[in-house]
Amino acid sequence: MRAGKVSPAGAVKWVILVTVGRMGWNSERGLRPERHRGAVTLRREAIPLSTADQRLLDSRARADWKTRDGWRALRILSEFVEGFDTLADLPPAVSVFGSARAKPDSQEVELAERLGAALARAGYAVITGGGPGVMEAANRGASEAGGLSVGLGIELPFEQGLNDWVDIGIDFRYFFARKTMFVKYAQGFVVLPGGFGTMDELFEALTLVQTKKVTRFPVVLMGSAYWQGLLDWIRDKMVAEGKISPVDMDLMCLTDDVDEAVRHIVEADAAFTAEQEAVEQEVVRRTAAAQKAAQTDKTDR
Repeated sequence: MRAGKVSPAGAVKWVILVTVGRMGWNSERGLRPERHRGAVTLRREAIPLSTADQRLLDSRARADWKTRDGWRALRILSEFVEGFDTLADLPPAVSVFGSARAKPDSQEVELAERLGAALARAGYAVITGGGPGVMEAANRGASEAGGLSVGLGIELPFEQGLNDWVDIGIDFRYFFARKTMFVKYAQGFVVLPGGFGTMDELFEALTLVQTKKVTRFPVVLMGSAYWQGLLDWIRDKMVAEGKISPVDMDLMCLTDDVDEAVRHIVEADAAFTAEQEAVEQEVVRRTAAAQKAAQTDKTDR
């Protein structure tokens, strides 16, 4: 654990960083790359040329499966345990996605910062990939508004490390462990303009909702000028050719308004809570009715 930045009010924010495996830079000896794996630090020629994900998925390295995959399974398990243990007490949260390449003065960065602040004021923690660009802006907005800011990093050949606005940070070796945390601890997704990684998270969330793996999970797209072409293609191709149902278009909410985005998530959250309460009340009613019927039958005998 390390002490973080001092807020405008003067209060020190504590930053929890859980390092499972990340790439950073050794500032004391110049711009020399270094990679952290828990207690292990690798520098210069000791840094492997491939990532843990790449070595796991590379089918050309079949020869070492029998000797190494058993240990990989334990390492994978440790990432899930670390993530579950660290995030278990997280308050209601929203995962925010977007490009790491967005410029500081871009519209999506400004939008992400306002979104992070609005989510924090609504009582949500903000979860991002912990990188720069849109992710850093959302973390900054949440942090400056007094909310909890979470960053889930990933080991990449060009990784830049977690941004300075992350309060709780976890660095993962494996994408699939990281992706689980994005969904498990979030009440919804907000997706801003981004590249392949952003599209990956977007369509995985839509697939999970469509297949009922998660319920009442709102997906908000922010930036209508960026997303409208994709939505038109989905409607004109996927829906028109029967690849998805017309109602699947309703899984996404498109807006440029921060307040509307937050309101959509809050309303979906409230609807889910109401449904759960109704189910619980119905279970109580049926249980009481069954007990009463059993008692009546016993009395009649």
